[in-house]
Amino acid sequence: MAVRSKHPVAAAPTAPVREKTKHLLLRAWCIFILFLALSGVAWINAIGSVATGVLTVATGVVSVILWFVVRPPVQWRRLPWFPVAYAVWAGLSIAWSQWPGTSALTWVLMLITALQGLFVAAVLTWRELVRAIASALKWCLGLSLLFEFIVAAFIRRPVLPGFVIPDSPAADPIVYWCRGNLFNDGRIQGIYGSANPLAAVCLLAIIVFAIRIASRAPRRTFLIIWIVVAGFLMYRASSATIYLATVGVAVVLATVLLMRTAQRPGARTKWYVIFAVVGLGGALSIWLLRERIFSALGRSSDLTGRERIWQSVLARTAQHPVIGNGFATPWIPTDPHFDGWIIDHGQTVMQAHNMWIDVSMQLGIVGVILFGLLYLAYIWRAWFFAVDRPRWDLRGDRPYSAITLLPTLVGALLLVQGLAESEPLLLWGWMFVVMLAFKIKQSPHVGMGRIEQRVAIERGELVPDADDPHLDNRSHW
Repeated sequence: MAVRSKHPVAAAPTAPVREKTKHLLLRAWCIFILFLALSGVAWINAIGSVATGVLTVATGVVSVILWFVVRPPVQWRRLPWFPVAYAVWAGLSIAWSQWPGTSALTWVLMLITALQGLFVAAVLTWRELVRAIASALKWCLGLSLLFEFIVAAFIRRPVLPGFVIPDSPAADPIVYWCRGNLFNDGRIQGIYGSANPLAAVCLLAIIVFAIRIASRAPRRTFLIIWIVVAGFLMYRASSATIYLATVGVAVVLATVLLMRTAQRPGARTKWYVIFAVVGLGGALSIWLLRERIFSALGRSSDLTGRERIWQSVLARTAQHPVIGNGFATPWIPTDPHFDGWIIDHGQTVMQAHNMWIDVSMQLGIVGVILFGLLYLAYIWRAWFFAVDRPRWDLRGDRPYSAITLLPTLVGALLLVQGLAESEPLLLWGWMFVVMLAFKIKQSPHVGMGRIEQRVAIERGELVPDADDPHLDNRSHW
């Protein structure tokens, strides 16, 4: 039972700081937006491409309306200009595109995805953003595990997109949405219909949940359970690309943590040299020993037929090497230019399985340069966001925040994944690059929220100062 003093000098107790209902609803909408991007093609498998397109456009319209209602403070001069330049060049490519209909459609979807990333970054603080991403990832993992369990335990046969149960086995298992392999040694696909996107989301989940634990978030025991679930699903998805991405993320994390131990600027130089040598040596070793490595991972040395796909895409790139053939992310399989162009397991391929080769075919050398500058600027800002102490005045001894690790670790994941997949060009890969780049430029430090302020004041660690704008970077409405 709560006990308080009745002495007339003692201040009356106050209720804990609570969020307003409208802000809770706003954050719930952001979680749904993030889930929509993170769940990827699961929506197409469930409700079809037309309904998914309508849903995507509708959510974009709602976010625009909310943006005008909420009016979050935005420094428009500090937009992520390289993503804007890349998007503008992609839009201009419609004028000379070999497939103008596909270019226009996919460009609109890319703009909506970027808009959603800007919206989420504008209305949520850093802590709220990480918390919202974690919530969306829990839905992705939970639904994937539940879907695999229902198919394996009750249906006991593969399921086609649209929840169709075939009467006879398909000619190739690649057409199945879920193969029901949860209780055997086969690869699982979750709600994605493919093991590789599932594995990528699992690795992202492990990163986000670990950051939440390191940030001393509440209910850390449940976060540990979710990490176990994500690790199990990633292991059962068995993606060689994501295994390599895990190594890359671990190396980047180790580098950042060592950089944070440096007491003077020159002390970081030796670590940069050491990890540059290790990184280049590791990449060269992987390439030279790729046959042994991929054989150990159960994959062929040509990355499961990807070299054949790359050769076909590069041949089309050579037709218009400077300005490209026209934006198309992803390739629309019903378009005559892509329908039957590259066939894998009897299905039309919808991506180049390498984001750089994909960009070169679509937008030429100009597009590759813009995309390279986009990632260079993102990695540059994300890196110093992670290794530098939060500082907005003369004080230089503020503690590091685990949240600042998120952008650079996500960048490492996407860069490695982009060597064998084109997913970073669309859906959550594109959204996260735009969202995190925008957030870093708008809020280059992780501020202290209202709850943290109250706890610090009660402990005597902080003197209340309502005029300090750096303590609470919450977006009000």
